[in-house]
Amino acid sequence: MCDDEIHPGLIQDPTISRRRFGLLTVALTGVATVAHADDSVVEKDVAVKTPDGEADAALFYPKGKGKWPAVLLWPDIWSLRPVFRQMARRLASSGYVVLVPNLYYRTKKAPVMEGAMSFANPQDRETISALARTVTPTTAVTDAVAFVAFLDAQPQTNKAKRVGVQGYCMGGPLAFRTAGSNPTRIGAVVSFHGGGLTAEGPDSPQLLIPKTKADYLVAVADNDDKRDPTSKDKLKAAFAEAKIKATVEVYVGANHGWTVPGSQAYNEPAAEKAWSELLALYKTAL
Repeated sequence: MCDDEIHPGLIQDPTISRRRFGLLTVALTGVATVAHADDSVVEKDVAVKTPDGEADAALFYPKGKGKWPAVLLWPDIWSLRPVFRQMARRLASSGYVVLVPNLYYRTKKAPVMEGAMSFANPQDRETISALARTVTPTTAVTDAVAFVAFLDAQPQTNKAKRVGVQGYCMGGPLAFRTAGSNPTRIGAVVSFHGGGLTAEGPDSPQLLIPKTKADYLVAVADNDDKRDPTSKDKLKAAFAEAKIKATVEVYVGANHGWTVPGSQAYNEPAAEKAWSELLALYKTAL
């Protein structure tokens, strides 16, 4: 789903510092918590042991004493980079312990690509597509188990609360697979413009729904829906049959990548609506 028709690319200015990036996000979103995120949130680069080695990742949690629910944040196809650090920092400032892994740790440390990135650039497309193929349904499950265990091992994590998982683009199916790998631990699953959720075959993410015990939010891009208008109906039917509480919503006028600042498709009003729905779900389900 992350091809040049759906996701023309992400534009990053590598000259923007992390501090300046945070201030820029404040200007874009107008959310006060972001303005103070650098002062109220701890950020750490961490290494998470998995069956295949060590995954580089970024960990975020509120400063001060306390324990908070944990969230695993799967990034989009371009993997861990400054914009996802900023998004994780914002989420942590709302009272969560957040882990953002590098999807491609088996091959390359993050950031796997820097500067301007676009599927319209053949070299970029070839590079990122090769990396994406290293993530399989099998590795998704083994990684998910390791990442959730890592979150649970953190002293800041409130293990009495269930874990949330959210994914963007190819991270949407990874979020479903995370819930399927640990149904008793995962309490909320969120997919933002996720691709391939209702793919054909025995590894289709939708087939995991009956095995899970989480509440779901599936936010569908307008152009994704136009390409496959039956996908949302398949998901709704699967959730209804499994008696799983879920919201499946097409964001009319918001295209693939609309939730990620820096994307050519970024849509601030729709992104803020999606963020509000994310927080509302976590508040009730975790």
